[in-house]
Amino acid sequence: MRRPISTSLLLAFSLAATSALAAPSGTVFTANERGNSISRITLADGNVTTIPLEISPHNVQVSADGQRLLAVGMNIHAGHHGSGQSAGELQVFDLPLGSKPAFVLPVAGHPGHVVTDHTGKLAFVTDAGNNAVQVYDLTSKSQIGSIRTGSYPHGLRLSPDGSSLYVANVKSDSVSVIDVPSLKETGRIAVGKAPVQVGFSADGKQAYVSLSAENALGLIDTASRKLTGKVKVGRNPIQMYATPDGGKVFVANQGSSKQPDNRVSVVDPVAGKAIAEVQTGDGAHGVTISSDGRYVFVSNIESGTMSVIDSRSHGVAGTYKVGAGPNGISYRD
Repeated sequence: MRRPISTSLLLAFSLAATSALAAPSGTVFTANERGNSISRITLADGNVTTIPLEISPHNVQVSADGQRLLAVGMNIHAGHHGSGQSAGELQVFDLPLGSKPAFVLPVAGHPGHVVTDHTGKLAFVTDAGNNAVQVYDLTSKSQIGSIRTGSYPHGLRLSPDGSSLYVANVKSDSVSVIDVPSLKETGRIAVGKAPVQVGFSADGKQAYVSLSAENALGLIDTASRKLTGKVKVGRNPIQMYATPDGGKVFVANQGSSKQPDNRVSVVDPVAGKAIAEVQTGDGAHGVTISSDGRYVFVSNIESGTMSVIDSRSHGVAGTYKVGAGPNGISYRD
């Protein structure tokens, strides 16, 4: 006589099927600053490949056209260079990712973050050493401009319509607004203490800024270019990313090296409050999101891991070991 299947077993089968159907796809890249490397995580099979570099990469970014991966950092052999040679570098890799960059461009000062314009042909690199955003033409493989910002520019992101760059100026408590067509700074927004990175809602009507010295996420109205509110989050928030539907912003809280935070705050930007916390790894730092908004990817700088968060349930769907000190992170379909 056949035994009946228990309800709990049926539920287990159902959950397994749902999990299999909802598994993340695409590729995540992490910049492993302490390991002088980049890790590539292929989500379909969970494979992690770590590639050594000649720089200590602080940030990586897939170009807007999906054809390249850009990495910025300081050259690990900078101490052996002759006087006057740039120690900072922008390394440009063709995708799929090979073991060596297609080409390398010098960055005059201290590079922090990099993004491209909508075409993927221009690259913008924050340079904290010169209080500027350095501009590169990736087709001609040359620098074509330098845009002054506030003091110690660090994180930057491109607006959804591609017309503006917002740049977090850590030491002047402001966000620079850069007009992409003219390559000029057109305004600065006073935001609060020690802004580190910025982000946008999908419709571009709202911007976000991590206020690391206030343990808060700043909310910016992009039409008026004014800070409209602050939301308390965890300790020393660094990067954030909004879901495509505009309902949530995921904020990584790094804490300190001695007392790392391991939480990602989930903020409802409309209500102006945190609605959940997700525990990832120590030193939660970088944040990016899948194109459909279902999964959030977080680099954990102190634990050397990358966490995958289900944006609906707020559960951790997976954890991957990557190189040492992962901070910058980027996703490609």
